[in-house]
Formats: sequence, structure tokens, C-alpha cells
Amino acid sequence: MTPEAARSDHWQMLRYLATNALYGVLVGAASAGALVWLNIGAVGTHIARSSDPLLAAAMVVAPFALLFGGAVAASSIALLPYRRKFRR
Repeated sequence: MTPEAARSDHWQMLRYLATNALYGVLVGAASAGALVWLNIGAVGTHIARSSDPLLAAAMVVAPFALLFGGAVAASSIALLPYRRKFRR
């Protein structure tokens, strides 16, 4: 593999991982939003009654987004050899 081909492959891999991580972050934020909106475990009520609701909402949404983003990126790495092997 030439250095240019390797560099192109690295950029493709980075774009692939960033795209999957972004999808995971969006799913995590949507899950946290549903948790707050549906008031599961009275999370929405606690956030609404908080003295700083934006901070409280961020403390719920950020861990969900980071956890889901990392999980989706890791699963895309785990499935990568399978995708490479059967790519047409």
C-alpha cells in the first residue's frame, strides 16, 4: 500500500468512526430527551424544579450521549472486519 493510499484509507476510517459516533450521540441525546419528556423516574419533574434546569438537563443528556456515542463507535469497530470481508 502506498503512503497516499494509506492516508486515504485512514481518512475514510476516521470519517466512518466519526459518523457512527455522531449517530450514537444523537440516539443517546434522543433517549435522554425521551426519559425527561416521558418523566420516567420523575426525572423531568426534578429537572423542572431544579434551581438551574439547564445544568440538570445537561447532566442527564451528556452522559447518555457520550455512552451511546462510544458504544456505537466501538460496535462499528467490532463489525469492521465483517464489513470489509463481505464488501462488494
